[in-house]
Amino acid sequence: MDALYPRVLASRFAECFRFYDGLLTAVAGARLVKGTEAGPYANWDRDEEAVLALLDRDLLARVTGVDLGDGRDGTMLVLTVDDVGKAAQVAAAHGGRIVAQPSARPEWGPTCRTAHLRDPDGNLLELQSY
Repeated sequence: MDALYPRVLASRFAECFRFYDGLLTAVAGARLVKGTEAGPYANWDRDEEAVLALLDRDLLARVTGVDLGDGRDGTMLVLTVDDVGKAAQVAAAHGGRIVAQPSARPEWGPTCRTAHLRDPDGNLLELQSY
C-alpha cells in the first residue's frame, strides 16, 4: 500500500485524464490501474507504487464539504495511515487545521475512512485508511 501520493483535483476531468494518461503511460512508465476519462476517479501506478491519482474536484467538495471554491487547490497529498482519527489529532497538535472530520467513506471503499486538513501553509492533505 502506498504511504504518500499526490492527487490532482480536476475541474476538467476528461481533459486532465487524457493528458495524464498519455504522459504517464508514454513517458513515466506508469499504467492505468483504475478509472476512465468519464471519471470521477483514476489512478496510475509504476510497478506496485502509486504515481498519481486524479479526482473530480466538485465530487471532493460535495462529499467532504471542504471549500475548494477559490481554485487554489489543484493538488492534495494523500497519506495512508492506520488510524485516521489519531492521525488527525496529531496533525492538529502540530499546526494543522482539520477541515473535514474523520468520517467513513463507504462509497470510496467498504472500510475507507478519511479526514481532510490544511497544513500551516494552507495546503490540502487527505488522511485515509482502508
